Amino acid sequence: MKFLPLIWSNLRRRKLRALLTILSILVAFMLFGLIAAIKQALVGGVDMAGADRLIVRHKVSLIISLPGSYQQTIDKIPGVSCSAHLTWFGGIYQDPKNFFPQMAVVPEEILAMYPEIILSPEQKQAWLSARTAAVAGRATAERFGWKIGDRIPLTTGIWSKADGSQLWEFDLVGIFDSGKKVTDTTPLYFRYDYFDEGRQYDKGHVGWYVIRVKDPSQAVSIAKRIDDQFANSPAETKTEPEGAFIQSFAKQIGNIGLIAEGIMGAVFFTILLVAGNTMAQSVRERTGELGALKAIGFTNAQVLCQVLAESCALSLLGGVLGLGLSWMFILHGDPTHGLLPFFFFPVKDLLTGLGISLALGVATGIIPALQAMRLRVADALRRM
Repeated sequence: MKFLPLIWSNLRRRKLRALLTILSILVAFMLFGLIAAIKQALVGGVDMAGADRLIVRHKVSLIISLPGSYQQTIDKIPGVSCSAHLTWFGGIYQDPKNFFPQMAVVPEEILAMYPEIILSPEQKQAWLSARTAAVAGRATAERFGWKIGDRIPLTTGIWSKADGSQLWEFDLVGIFDSGKKVTDTTPLYFRYDYFDEGRQYDKGHVGWYVIRVKDPSQAVSIAKRIDDQFANSPAETKTEPEGAFIQSFAKQIGNIGLIAEGIMGAVFFTILLVAGNTMAQSVRERTGELGALKAIGFTNAQVLCQVLAESCALSLLGGVLGLGLSWMFILHGDPTHGLLPFFFFPVKDLLTGLGISLALGVATGIIPALQAMRLRVADALRRM
């Protein structure tokens, strides 16, 4: 602690240079925080996926439907606890850019399958009572200013009605919340019976099934049993863990993890050069002073620790400020107003950022610190 005034004094020696270095580190770590939140938003559904849930879809492609009769067969397979089916709707609300997921479901099945969906008993009963009823997630309802009692018109180019119309209208009877931080509150769920009766084609078919297994450790064998059951049928299936299914959606955009790591790798490599140059220049300017410190009794280890402490203080100051600013920005909510379902700064990424900040300080200061440690008093004093 007694060396803190000396370290602080050295950091203030070149105020503008220190300020610019801190700002460059700040920007890097602010970018790190924002990318971490965006990555979480795009692939965070993998974290919410239940270990005891499997997805059964068409073997060829998700866009090919499965017969609704498969559900009875799936329910009889040993190890299956319950099942539910979902069908993608792909509707447009007012403007094509207003994207959000909409799915036809059986209300009782979807609520039993996803207990993290919180819907009041009154709203649940209203959903069960009216065929045109629908429930929306809190994020989407707030995004569009919906309230219970509103009539939601959706136009779809996928599902024409029996009369040829592409306009479907739903009565919003409930707004559900999340029981977990990573539960998606962007979908609109409406009743499958109303949808199936009204559509022009593909009646009696569903998009995919979600099943819950009794023993998660048996999930692989149960998935094989399901696929074997429908092998050589007109609609063969592919059964996979829910996490893998959700991740496949994210991979349609690209390898989010690789993209994020590539961007941050380039940024931090640049910052490493900037901060490293700052520390090297600072040590060169103070060669004589370092020699004087050694002459009055400072050991090599103390000189080494002093230079490393300066480098770490510089990096940590910029890192903490950058992470703090990104956290404040993220705290204001999703900038896309509902397009990103899970927009928050994960604690593990926050701690990782702090660790990277410390590592950056050590990496940029170690070479100048070693040079200072090896400096001979006579050589240093001659340069004064």
